[in-house]
Amino acid sequence: MKNNVKITRIKTSMTQQHLAKKVGVTRQTIGLIEKGEYNPTLQLCVAIAKELEKTLDELFWEVEDK
Repeated sequence: MKNNVKITRIKTSMTQQHLAKKVGVTRQTIGLIEKGEYNPTLQLCVAIAKELEKTLDELFWEVEDK
């Protein structure tokens, strides 16, 4: 899964720690999500999207394996 979480978070001047606290996960989890090394639950995706004031489509998308 690809995402725009890091770019969007930086544009809003929000730290990983602040976003993590708002959505109830660790800073490390946010870092892994941003690197594409952790697939968050739908519930967590929705929480992140709400905090960053974006839609799920704007933040997350599936990439087909070729």
